[in-house]
Amino acid sequence: MAGALSRFRVLDLSRVLAGPSCTQVLADLGAEVIKIERPGTGDDTRGWGPPYLKAADDSDTSEAGYYLSANRGKRSVCIDISHPSGQSVIRDLALKSDVLVENFKVGGLKKYGLDYESLSRVNERLIYCSITGFGQDGPDSARPGYDFMIQGTGGLMSITGERDGVPGAGPQKVGVAIADLVTGLYSVSAIQAALLSREVTHKGQYIDMALLDCQVAMLANQAMNCMISDEVPIRAGNAHVNVVPYQVFESSDGHIIIAIGNDTQFERFCELAGVPE
Repeated sequence: MAGALSRFRVLDLSRVLAGPSCTQVLADLGAEVIKIERPGTGDDTRGWGPPYLKAADDSDTSEAGYYLSANRGKRSVCIDISHPSGQSVIRDLALKSDVLVENFKVGGLKKYGLDYESLSRVNERLIYCSITGFGQDGPDSARPGYDFMIQGTGGLMSITGERDGVPGAGPQKVGVAIADLVTGLYSVSAIQAALLSREVTHKGQYIDMALLDCQVAMLANQAMNCMISDEVPIRAGNAHVNVVPYQVFESSDGHIIIAIGNDTQFERFCELAGVPE
């Protein structure tokens, strides 16, 4: 059975994780994804190993596990976009594509004539998604934005880790590049919305997607708690800031997670634990 997006072609000029994770989901949904890589080195994450995928003779290939985690289901081609002939190939592909995803620094593709304004003249139905650290305008727009710095800038690290005064206290980053991954998912949602809109308008759209915006949106109840109480959230380790008990507890044979979301569940838990009163 064909995927829901099987009639669409996506041109992927992104690197590392936020953009590639977006286009990977689009590929999972059936889209044809053509990934453009640098001649010689390819995507940076090809070398982010070990581990590397093994060849038949058990030697390492040039594909690190990190690269493979965000690039399944795509076709890859090396094109030098700094060369006029490469730029011409990209324009030809853009003419035949529905979506383009890129994560160059602001203005990085304009010097090659591959920015939205230029390519929309070639294909007015093109949906063009730009992913940056801080968005296309504003005081920080020119800054590069890696996931780690966005987790810190966007407030996630300030609420992640053990509370002050206990061993191991201090801000912690999440164990995966969560700001990149969530930005990729927000981008998928925005692209699908733009595809739906195009069914009516017959025109493409420009999508300005920022890691910081998506990271702040992830703060959810922590951000809202701060807004309505004017109190800065604190780190709570494995505990929940609003619900108790909802954390990891030590037991006689290891650790156990107890996650209880309402009074009825708590009453049932007390019965099972043999302490109904």
